[in-house]
Amino acid sequence: MTREELGFELMRIWDKDKKTVIFVTHNITEAILLADRVVAMTPRPGRIARVVEVDLARPRTIDMEFTEKFKSYSNQIREVIYHGPGASRP
Repeated sequence: MTREELGFELMRIWDKDKKTVIFVTHNITEAILLADRVVAMTPRPGRIARVVEVDLARPRTIDMEFTEKFKSYSNQIREVIYHGPGASRP
């Protein structure tokens, strides 16, 4: 089973049972695809830099990755990771 297949299996199980899941990943695309809320952390010491609420329809599909809304979420998270929680882009 690939990582991508495992992610979709997790979503299937979640859809059936509706349990809270805390999933830790370093993959921004995976985080957005699986989550309703992405918590971006600062480097050491790890603190919450920003919480991004993900408002994408369910069931999620891999094609969503190519939408403007998905790219917007990705850009928000990358901004925090690469420029810090309060930094503005040069």
